[in-house]
Formats: sequence, C-alpha cells, structure tokens
Amino acid sequence: MPEQTMTEQDADLGVDLDAAYGLASQVAVRPEAFGALLYHFGTRRLSFLKDRRLLAAVQALGDQPSARAALAVAGVGAAETATYARALTTLVRTSMIEPRSAA
Repeated sequence: MPEQTMTEQDADLGVDLDAAYGLASQVAVRPEAFGALLYHFGTRRLSFLKDRRLLAAVQALGDQPSARAALAVAGVGAAETATYARALTTLVRTSMIEPRSAA
C-alpha cells in the first residue's frame, strides 16, 4: 500500500493543517496541573486537554498562520503531527476551535 502524504492524511482527519484556526469566541481556557479545561459557554461543553503540547498548540493557534505552524511552535514533531491533528479535529468538531477568516 502506498504511503499517504500528510495532505491526504489531513483530509482523512477532517482538519486542514495549512489553514488558520483560533479559539472559538465563546470558549474559555482554564490552565490546570494536568493541562487545561476548555469550556464553551454556548454549548456548555467541557473538554479536557491532558497534554501540555496540545494546550500550547491551542494557545498558539491565534498567533500562527496555520495549525501546522502552531503545532511546530508547541514542539510537536513531524512524526507526531497526525496524532495531534486528530486532537485538533475533535476540538473543531466540538466547536472549541474554529477556522479563522483571512483578514
């Protein structure tokens, strides 16, 4: 079976790592000893981030040109990108993070 490129993997995951994302406007981040809690005031949904690099990536999303760049800033290596992309996909699907429009 041929190896998939990262772009194909991204499509399979449902997140475009080359697009810009940010924390949804109704989401608050509360740092905790284990990582962080994300609370969405609109949906009343709570998400637990138990990985400090994922938290760093989520916090970097608003300042970086892409999700891939935010992962890199957080110290996520190429071999781990697919795992963290799946986590970002979950955060998109639960409305914790959202695509940013080009301003």
